[in-house]
Amino acid sequence: MLLDMDLGVLLSSLIPSFQSVYVLVFYFVYLAVAGEILPGKVIRGALLSDGSQLRYRCNGLLALTLLVAILGICAKLGIVSPLVVADRGLELLSATFILCVLVTLALYITGRSSSDKSSSLKPHVSGNLVHDWWFGIQLNPQFLSIDLKFFFVRAGMMGWLLINLSILAKSVQDDSLSQSMILYQIFCALYILDYFVHEEYMTSTWDIIAERLGFMLVFGDLLWIPFTFSIQGWWLLHNNKVELTVPAIVANCLVFVIGYLVFRGANKQKHIFKKNPKTPIWGKPPVVVGGKLLASGYWGIARHCNYLGDLMLALSFSLPCGISSPVPYFYPIYLLILLIWRERRDEVRCAEKYKEIWAEYLRLVPWRILPYVY
Repeated sequence: MLLDMDLGVLLSSLIPSFQSVYVLVFYFVYLAVAGEILPGKVIRGALLSDGSQLRYRCNGLLALTLLVAILGICAKLGIVSPLVVADRGLELLSATFILCVLVTLALYITGRSSSDKSSSLKPHVSGNLVHDWWFGIQLNPQFLSIDLKFFFVRAGMMGWLLINLSILAKSVQDDSLSQSMILYQIFCALYILDYFVHEEYMTSTWDIIAERLGFMLVFGDLLWIPFTFSIQGWWLLHNNKVELTVPAIVANCLVFVIGYLVFRGANKQKHIFKKNPKTPIWGKPPVVVGGKLLASGYWGIARHCNYLGDLMLALSFSLPCGISSPVPYFYPIYLLILLIWRERRDEVRCAEKYKEIWAEYLRLVPWRILPYVY
């Protein structure tokens, strides 16, 4: 789509309209209200260094279902067009980017001025403005009692599905719905719905328990996830001549299913282990190094086996687009680079934290992501 535009049209398309701002305001207000009032399982977060634990209301699936129902009814009544995102994608992109900058500037200013001593809000200031703005100053900043880190991840994942649904509506209107688009939409919808079914697992991820909230996470959650993870849908919307053979469809489904089993299975094992380290894994008592590091199940195959599953899922989202262009493969290529970088950062941190225990873990589990390869 971008390649078909001249520079003037592209720049004008990036200027946010009032309607795009209204869409974002409605979206975030809805999420804030729904997150607070809808029923959901309340999960205790990781134990922080000061002994405190945050609580998370995991009602994302209900909030998402209700939002899609509201939008569907409004579209049926002609109150809102289901194509509003597909028609104003670039406007929403630029408006979201501006929002990310404003939010992170506010986080930087409030973080610098905070005198709170709790683990969640204690400021970590390096003195380097760019570093502190990028990586954040506070671990778990809040706004009106809303945990912003958890809120932004939820907004990004829901936004991805809403973008896809608008793209799907656009392809139906244009009479360009293809097998590839259907396959892509099914895989993404299953992945996103599964995320919210297991939303509580997010509370034990590295982003939630260890990363401070700065531009890196805010930009990644609010803009990168919904707008780059949906590139395949945008591409298929404007390149609907991809024809998939039956063997290609079967292979694509296998990549998705295997990727899902590895990704979800690994994350589930780690989450359960953190809750109860004695829970059997694959029917056997878990192998635990130094009483802290899990070396059983998927975590006995590779130190970051969940990354392998995530990469296979990302690839399954792109395979419906065929091999005629590298554009739809931006997401899995980017994710490969990101996860290798993140894995290296994790390894350094774990080596510093666990010392000789980590060395023993490396001996038991020598592979980083892909067994016998990396």
